Amino acid sequence: MTTKLSPEEMQTFAEEGLVKPACRLPEQTMRRMRALADRTLVATKGLPPESIVCPYLPGWNGLPKEITDEWLAIAGTYEIVDYVAAILGCDIILWGGQFFCKPAHTGLEVPWHQDGEYWPIAPLKTCSVWLAIDDVTSENGCMRYIPGSHKNAELFPHRQDDREDLVLNQVTEEAYFDAGNAKDDELRTGEFSLHDVFLVHGSQPNRSPKRRAAYVLRFMPASSLWDRSTSKESGSAHYQTHFSTRPIYLMRGEAGANTELISRHPRYA
Repeated sequence: MTTKLSPEEMQTFAEEGLVKPACRLPEQTMRRMRALADRTLVATKGLPPESIVCPYLPGWNGLPKEITDEWLAIAGTYEIVDYVAAILGCDIILWGGQFFCKPAHTGLEVPWHQDGEYWPIAPLKTCSVWLAIDDVTSENGCMRYIPGSHKNAELFPHRQDDREDLVLNQVTEEAYFDAGNAKDDELRTGEFSLHDVFLVHGSQPNRSPKRRAAYVLRFMPASSLWDRSTSKESGSAHYQTHFSTRPIYLMRGEAGANTELISRHPRYA
């Protein structure tokens, strides 16, 4: 199994803002992850299942340490970090993530948005890894994206939408992209995609009888600064992000300007 993006895959990422590497994590790994997802849902009963932010952080979401430790270990999966390094370079920081579960029949919609609208990173650069825990299809609400919408590294205007059936309440103005160009990011369990911080994307609600669970991980280059003084908010009525106190982890290389803010991921210590 290769852990490097091919020249063709690098070109796809540059042109479209998203690439699905020719990689799939082993079924044995995914069985453990599905069991971890089930345990996490039980332990967070009462929280919106689409909004379990940073399940790898001790003390967050009411999760016991044995569960947060497992999520943190997965975040350090060598294959994943290798692919991220192809995009961001050798100095890599894990600054965020989300266990994102759309239950069967009731999973919420994620409206069109750009991730960078919410994040306290300067200069703004992030590679997000979207790892499918379940099979993810258009029927159960896979991520959809607008190819090439990242190219100018521009944040488009967002408007407020206070509907309670949305995961996020900041929505990209439709005048700045063509939804008719959207592509589906369908993934089998164990497959993952990588996408750019400026990419316009979203997903439909899950009205199917099948759950759609994923683990989304956010990485930034250490040449950018995690700014704890920011006044940015989460953009969601369902969860708060606590950027000013969130721990971040050095995965590889040097921490740059983030040295005083950071811990080293145990797998790379």
